[in-house]
Amino acid sequence: MNILITGGAGFIGSHLAEKLVNEGHEVTVIDNLCTGNPENIASIMKRKNFRFIQHDISKPVFFDRKIDQIYHLASPASPIDYLKLPIQTLKVGALGTYITLGIAKRNDAALLLASTSEVYGDPLVHPQKETYWGNVNPIGPRGVYDEAKRYAEAIVEAYRRFHGVRTHIVRIFNTYGPRMRPYDGRVVPAFIMEALKGEPLTVFGNGGQTRSFCYVDDLVRGLILLMNSKCSGPVNLGNPHEMTILDFAHRINEIIGNKAGIKYMPLPVDDPKVRQPDIGKAKKELGWEPLVDVDQGLAKTIEYFRGAFNKTV
Repeated sequence: MNILITGGAGFIGSHLAEKLVNEGHEVTVIDNLCTGNPENIASIMKRKNFRFIQHDISKPVFFDRKIDQIYHLASPASPIDYLKLPIQTLKVGALGTYITLGIAKRNDAALLLASTSEVYGDPLVHPQKETYWGNVNPIGPRGVYDEAKRYAEAIVEAYRRFHGVRTHIVRIFNTYGPRMRPYDGRVVPAFIMEALKGEPLTVFGNGGQTRSFCYVDDLVRGLILLMNSKCSGPVNLGNPHEMTILDFAHRINEIIGNKAGIKYMPLPVDDPKVRQPDIGKAKKELGWEPLVDVDQGLAKTIEYFRGAFNKTV
């Protein structure tokens, strides 16, 4: 198939692109590289069934070939990025999604929207099911990301209902693995880089807030299953194994052998206190559940970050 991936030079997008190229599909990646990295797709850049277009998907783009599937992953995704790029984050969620839906409609292509567990905000329901509408502060600092994704879900559903476009919505929970940016502000790279430097790990609040960490290979497998299913979603994809941030910090210190311990900082505004996916729908509709446990995933991720750390010292 001819497959388009927006944001395909990013962390998750590059893993997805590599998987689809290796399966023999014709893959086109669009990325403006505001947070993506050409190194992420270096291994497939010269493959005959791959092409890269540097372009902002918030602006119109046209193709000289028919598109069969679109994975719309483009968006800044870490707080440090969307707080620095608030307008771009809103534009790619709104205009970028509108433009990719137009491409899907013209080509009779299926479109998968990469939404996020952040649509649940600071949840009052635990664990989070797809039927939960969320608890989001639309004008808070995180609202630029949360509401961009909530709007994106709304317009995707409108195109499905009004125009009959084949769409799928996935709500992605905390995903980690190689190709995360070392200093993107998310908890996994932040903890690993501090531990590799022998520094105390920075825990916000008392560390009692929870997260559920899913390895990137599991997520990519779920994205492909959802795209090729009859399920429109939304569908939660994540690891239901819930951990406190403090326990997670201790685990990383132990694996790396960092003796510097923990330092505590004030909790950021609107930081979710809990995060755990109910994946019952993914199990039933897709036959999907995560296979890589946290220790296996962290071993691969830490190995990648050791390489990144050695480049900077």
